[in-house]
Amino acid sequence: MSSGYHTTWIVPPERREDPAYRAAGWRMDFALAVHERRSALGLSSAELADRTGMSVERIERIEESSVDPTLELIESLAEALQ
Repeated sequence: MSSGYHTTWIVPPERREDPAYRAAGWRMDFALAVHERRSALGLSSAELADRTGMSVERIERIEESSVDPTLELIESLAEALQ
């Protein structure tokens, strides 16, 4: 059996303080919030894309936490997701 924090999902404290690690966590939280709200409204990715003027691929990337949310992006999604 291999060792390391990935095999047991224990993250050492020094990694938790890494700005890149924290930013990834924020992106995941944002992605989950967008997906949950879209789902709660009964919208497809295509419908949300239409509401925001974004492509379906961009909506999918947002929900996969592959996009750093800018203020402009947050405002656009907030308006579209009421």
